[in-house]
Amino acid sequence: MKLIRDFIINKRFVFLLINGIGVYAAVHYLRIPLWYVLAAGVLAGTIFGKVFCRWACPIGIIMELMMGAGGDDKLKAMYQYHKAGCPIAWISGWLNRYSIFKIRLDEDTCKNCGICDKKCYMVKIEPEKYSLYKKDKIRPGVSYSCSKCLECVASCPAGSLRYNAAINK
Repeated sequence: MKLIRDFIINKRFVFLLINGIGVYAAVHYLRIPLWYVLAAGVLAGTIFGKVFCRWACPIGIIMELMMGAGGDDKLKAMYQYHKAGCPIAWISGWLNRYSIFKIRLDEDTCKNCGICDKKCYMVKIEPEKYSLYKKDKIRPGVSYSCSKCLECVASCPAGSLRYNAAINK
């Protein structure tokens, strides 16, 4: 199961590309109303948190390509600002705190190695505010800005981070 999870997370950009092009095609060529896309984004946000931006958004593709092209932290910060005009980002970001699926830390198995923080783009942008394992910081997964790329989960060598439903604590 871990191999499948890590494979999916490591191929996330491929999923984003396929889903993003599909969303674009549905809206542009099939004339699916944007209200349906908004409703699907809100439903996904209720269940999974803010996943639309990093797993299905056509604009997310462009932003990730820009982020990867420069490697500069300013580009990573710019990724946050494009969401200011997106109602799906607003709603699903707010739903991160209340969604059924969340990124959870098993503090008993965590080795405090910090690898998860090195992979998290939110910690890179605001290290004084966020951390996945430090108790005195905000966990990015419940924050408005976390887009559930899940690189933190895949990078944890101890398997202490999990993305699962509340019923599966």
